[in-house]
Amino acid sequence: MTNHKPSSIPASPTIALRNFLEIPYDELEERNIEAKRMVERRTPDDQLKDFYIKYLRDEKRLKAVTVCFSDLEGRFHMLDYDKKFLLSSFDNLTFDGSSIRGFSAVRESDLRLDIDWGSFRWLPSDVFGPGKVLVFGLIRDRDGSYYGSDMRGRLKSFAEEMFAKDGTTACISVECEGFLFEGLNAEQNFSAHSGFKLVSVSGYYNSLPRDPLKLFIDSLAEAQRALGFENEKDHPEVAPAQFELNYKYCDPVIAADQLQLYKMTARQVAANMGMTACFLPKPIAGINGSGMHTNLSLMKNGKNLFWDAKGEENLTPMAWNFVDRLLNNANDICLIMNPSVNAYRRLDPHFEAPNQIKSSPVDRTSMIRIPLGNENSSRIEVRTVAPDASPYMTFLAILQTGLNGPMTEQLTSENRRTRTRFLPGNIYDAIRLMKGSDFIGEALGQQVKEKFIDRKEAAADRCARELGTLVKESEVLYHHEVTNQYLWSKF
Repeated sequence: MTNHKPSSIPASPTIALRNFLEIPYDELEERNIEAKRMVERRTPDDQLKDFYIKYLRDEKRLKAVTVCFSDLEGRFHMLDYDKKFLLSSFDNLTFDGSSIRGFSAVRESDLRLDIDWGSFRWLPSDVFGPGKVLVFGLIRDRDGSYYGSDMRGRLKSFAEEMFAKDGTTACISVECEGFLFEGLNAEQNFSAHSGFKLVSVSGYYNSLPRDPLKLFIDSLAEAQRALGFENEKDHPEVAPAQFELNYKYCDPVIAADQLQLYKMTARQVAANMGMTACFLPKPIAGINGSGMHTNLSLMKNGKNLFWDAKGEENLTPMAWNFVDRLLNNANDICLIMNPSVNAYRRLDPHFEAPNQIKSSPVDRTSMIRIPLGNENSSRIEVRTVAPDASPYMTFLAILQTGLNGPMTEQLTSENRRTRTRFLPGNIYDAIRLMKGSDFIGEALGQQVKEKFIDRKEAAADRCARELGTLVKESEVLYHHEVTNQYLWSKF
């Protein structure tokens, strides 16, 4: 009997099965900064769309476009669209809004997702994967209008109206702090008995060059530099295993987009290292919490409208009016700036907490600080904002309040600095104060205000009413940036 062996397959030269786009970090930085400059030069939307559509058609090494949006509470969402599909359907992208907390009801679920072409960014492939670029979306209702619960669209509209009125623009930069913990998914696996495990005990400006925290900060700084953030400085913060990376001020919408990318990139860089980047305001009792200090000024024709060399603390009357309106309405907007149960642990006066409704050039317990500045850098710093706040809703609320908020009390330089009034000490008081605010109903729209409060009440009802001294599992697991459908259903 003859044995028949299968014929051998001729050997072929080794070839790459995939040829997806990967761009060196220095080139990424150049491309992404120029993308920002195109928006800052107010390049018309149609020109931006034509420019990027041509690029997508010409670049054969791209496989997908990541389209991002944020829900009402500020949680970041991403969809990957096949590049060919997106090019043929970018004007008709829809998604189920009823699956997004705080958006539409099931009976009115279809929402349209427009591409904001000016937000186009090239991505570091070691963080996001090769062959992808990213854009942010604008959510529209069935009739084509901006969807009321899309805070990004609302902020974009407000910024455009400011400029159209008299050429004024807002400049915003945030100092967003976070913690680095051992292990993957440390928040979803949190136990009140064991708590979080710090990766480092280094403190303010103090870390060995190869310390795990410093290696994480270096990797995150490289990624955000490549994303065009225009870095300024980075360092360990006061608490052990706490970090902060600072970058250049920019337009409110770009600033909010960058904050969302900052947090998401931090989480992925940490995960690549087997760790968790956490933006809970106070994940560990007994040490300093994390804030998102929001630095803001107004500009017109290249001039800083907050700078006055002869003014009190070198601020103009316009800047002080902005501060006074924020102080007058601090309780109304507190829930927007501190939107979680856990955020009210941070507003503890024993840890430099900015819980006093006053302004000061030096006192870091003040809601608003007046940093040292010059003609270029003169600004106000709203220190009350927590890192889990929606940047879109927060920047919108601060701008609307500072420019248009009601003045129930005329403030003097003395009572701005010395009077003792405090922000709410728990989320229930913050909810009650926002409910009673007619101004917030007008600024956000009554329906959006009610939706937001409903989400905050739902989370608060799952948590212990008294904060106490122990961080509870419920305030972590039902936190809007941590929870998912599985965790939420365990209540």
